[in-house]
Amino acid sequence: MLKKGIFKQLRRTVDAVESAPTALQALAAARELRLAAEALELSLVVEIRSQRGTWTEIGRVYGTSKQGAQQRFRVAVEQARANA
Repeated sequence: MLKKGIFKQLRRTVDAVESAPTALQALAAARELRLAAEALELSLVVEIRSQRGTWTEIGRVYGTSKQGAQQRFRVAVEQARANA
């Protein structure tokens, strides 16, 4: 299951974007937000695959084929399995 820490990180970075006093600081916070969102996305794909979700189902979410989903996420899934 997903770690709740990632949701806290997302909330913190959204707050940082909103409260940034300069556009440059907002940009830096937005970059952190994107990285946190990507980490969440990858962890969800790993979780779905570990629960026997198919690449076809994942591809459908992205409007792509099974092969497209595999190309996008396979390395991350394999790394997560190796680190488990």
